[in-house]
Amino acid sequence: MTPRVQEILSWYGSDNPGTLTNLARLLNHGRLGGTGKLVILPVDQGFEHGPARSFAPNPPAYDPRYHFQLAIEAGCNAYAAPLGFLEAGAREFAGDIPLILKTNDHDLTMNERDPKQAVTGSVEAALRLGCVGIGFTIYPGSEHRFEMYEQLRAAAEEAKRHGLVVVVWSYPRGSGLSKEGETAIDVCGYAAHIAAQLGAHLIKVKLPTAHIEQDEARKVYEARHIPVSTLAERVSHVVQCAFNGRRVVIFSGGPQESDEALLQDVQAIYVGGGFGSIIGRNSFQRPRADALRLLSQIMDIYAGHG
Repeated sequence: MTPRVQEILSWYGSDNPGTLTNLARLLNHGRLGGTGKLVILPVDQGFEHGPARSFAPNPPAYDPRYHFQLAIEAGCNAYAAPLGFLEAGAREFAGDIPLILKTNDHDLTMNERDPKQAVTGSVEAALRLGCVGIGFTIYPGSEHRFEMYEQLRAAAEEAKRHGLVVVVWSYPRGSGLSKEGETAIDVCGYAAHIAAQLGAHLIKVKLPTAHIEQDEARKVYEARHIPVSTLAERVSHVVQCAFNGRRVVIFSGGPQESDEALLQDVQAIYVGGGFGSIIGRNSFQRPRADALRLLSQIMDIYAGHG
């Protein structure tokens, strides 16, 4: 085990050997194994956005097995998906890549002002499928946020008791925020901190903009001259908000964009001290060869070769 992985494991001193072993499996798997950096393939978009919107740009992606194969061939650290997608391939690809079961989901059959997630998976199912961890989404800013926080607390407690890693998607949205505020630097930093306080081992947030949503926060950012003008500075600040970098923070890829724009974002994450990327639509919505080439370029950057 590399010194960097040992250092990261040391940040989670309250966890049992089972959880630390599964965290080590995540950190040691794939092309970036041992570096302390992560590239994870998440495919919950079919549930979250609908199958046609998610998979029609690359029809082979309708098949759940496609995503296992893509993550394995690309050398990702892990593959994360809801219950049905994992059940469709967990036996065929058993042991080939660490799996993360997404245990709650939201759909777009209604477009609520204050969204919440339905619990769609369980720790028991994660164990049955051989997963290293569970994934759970919270929406800071929604009027339902406290219910989701309580659900996460309970899920994290059970997962840790059974030796699983807890990965939290902390996505600000809801009536408490403007649309611009969902990715504001103060809100993204706050979201990362909330996830850490609720027991996350890995925290997934969106890349922040320089916008500051909360008036009281703006006073502090200006008075303390917190640097947030560049994306790398904002990444660094979000990582700082997660226990001064002692929790693993990875950043989402978002909607499909050009290779150049995505790689610029990845470079900023690397320079800012982020721990990696969780890349869904920017991977599986591209033809397989293009996705593999892009993921290889992303991993080159995180490996220090970009």
